[in-house]
Formats: sequence, structure tokens, C-alpha cells
Amino acid sequence: MGVISFQEEFTIPVSPHRMFHALFVHAHNLMPKIMPHGVKSGGGPGSFQQVNFADGSPVKYMKNRLDLKDKDNLVWKYTVIECDVFGDKVEFKFETGPDGGCIFKTKSSYQPKGDTVLKEEKIEVGKEKSKGMFKFIEAYLVEDPHVYA
Repeated sequence: MGVISFQEEFTIPVSPHRMFHALFVHAHNLMPKIMPHGVKSGGGPGSFQQVNFADGSPVKYMKNRLDLKDKDNLVWKYTVIECDVFGDKVEFKFETGPDGGCIFKTKSSYQPKGDTVLKEEKIEVGKEKSKGMFKFIEAYLVEDPHVYA
């Protein structure tokens, strides 16, 4: 199976700075605290990070290599270097949006490993779960406006 790529964009009512810090700079501390049902543990800061997902998740773990961390332009790019399902490159970018919020943009390219077949419906489920995670973090930041302010 060849490379599968897609782009998404949606508006979030939280500033780009706060979302960037919550999702990327401090995710290894924040995610297990606010989403213990979704993430069991996260790796520390640095060039490599391992994320272990909770039982029942379709993905058990992934190891990421940080390719670009641009705090000034709120861009984060990484490559999944090891995963039990697929390998991919992902880019996230936050831009200033309406009313102090932000526009979240993501580009993903998946290269399945071995004979793994990524079905369109599984990709859609993964995209919806990702959006759910962003909405969960968004709600947390709206509820606690002092966090990452």
C-alpha cells in the first residue's frame, strides 16, 4: 500500500500560544494528568519521545523523533520512528484565529509497515479521536484560563 496523506483545519477558541504549549511543549506532563483514560504515560522533553496509549486503544505505543520545534511560529513537526501499526510524518501549525482563538492546521502522511492495510474508515476514526482529544484539551484550557497564559 502506498503513502496516504491528508490535511485538516479547524478553529479553536483558545490562543495559539496556549494550545501549542498544552499540546506539544508540556504534553508529557499535561496529558496523563487531564486524560488518564487516554494516555498512560508520556516521554520527557528532548529529541525522542515515547507515548504509551491506554488499554483498548488501537495503537499501543509510538516513538517520535522531533524534526522541528518552532515556538515563534507555533509549528511542530515530528516523525513516528516506531509504532505498532504504522509509520508517519506529521506537521502541526497554529495560526491566530478569530476572537483571540486559533486556527489549527495539520498535515499527515502515513506509510503502512509491512503488509498492514490502513482502511479509510480506520483513518477517519483516528481523525475523529484526534479531534476529540483537541476538544478535551480546549475545554480544559477554557475552564482554566490561567494555564499556559
